[in-house]
Parts: sequence; structure tokens; C-alpha cells
Amino acid sequence: MINLVSINIVRFGILILLQVLVLNNIELFQFVNPYLYVLFILLLPVQIPHWLIMVTSFFMGLCIDILMNTIGMHIAASVLVAYIRPYILGVLIDRGKKDAEISLNFRQLGFERFLLYAVIMVFIHHTVLFYIEVFRMTEFFSTLGRVFLNSFFTLLLIVMSQFIFVKNTKD
Repeated sequence: MINLVSINIVRFGILILLQVLVLNNIELFQFVNPYLYVLFILLLPVQIPHWLIMVTSFFMGLCIDILMNTIGMHIAASVLVAYIRPYILGVLIDRGKKDAEISLNFRQLGFERFLLYAVIMVFIHHTVLFYIEVFRMTEFFSTLGRVFLNSFFTLLLIVMSQFIFVKNTKD
């Protein structure tokens, strides 16, 4: 349990620093800025109570908002993703696996299920984030284009991080 807490605290800090110091300085095509910090919410263990996931997601969004001076946009997107997370996992994970201690990574969930989970969560996160940022429907299609492009590059980073950092365990 202590190991699980320390891993998630370190992951929290690393993803915030990576987002603020590195990824925010990357702008591809003057349009794309990946938001890898959402990976923290995706990888939280299934056994953590829902309220705690929402609180930690709030603090993740708060840290990003403070460091990026965005006044609540990331909090709203992060808390919404944390709120819907159990429902998405309920569809994707077998009931027997929910009770067992599984890690939400592509090795234990399977690549297809993990990718589907990540696509849904990242797309919802980015949709909320970018439409709050624009806050008008006159730019609906350009904002939707930003959502798709940013989601693609964020998902690319998530998949790469899974291949790099997840140990290959034999079941």
C-alpha cells in the first residue's frame, strides 16, 4: 500500500513538471500541445475510492491551472474525467478483475482495452478543456479539429510511455 502511494505521488510530480516545463513549450503546427498529465488519472488503481480519485484529480488540475495561469479549465476537465472513470472502467473491465488488484496499463488490460479506455478518457478531457478555453460555438469545427489533433498526440505519448515504463510481466 505504501509503495502504491509513493509511486502515485512521484508520478503526480513528474507529470506536472513534464507538462509545465517541457510539453507546454512544444507547439506543433501552432495548434497542437499534448496534455500528458491526464495519464495520472488514467493510471490510478481501480481499488482507490471514487471520492479520492476526484480529489487527487482536482489537485492535479489545480496545479496545472496555477502553473499555466488558466483559471479552472484543467480542474474542470480533470474532475469530469475522474467522475466518469468508474463508469468507463465498468464497461471495459470484467467484474472479477475489478476486485483483484490490477494495474491500469496495457499489459494487464490488454492493448486494445487500454487504448480504448485512453481514447475515450483523453477525448472527453480534451473536448471539455478546449471548449472551455474557446467558450463560444462560432469556432466549433476549428476547436473540434484541435480536440482531435491534441488527443492524437497525447495518445501517442501515452502509448509510448506505456511501452517505455511498463514492465513486461508474465502471467
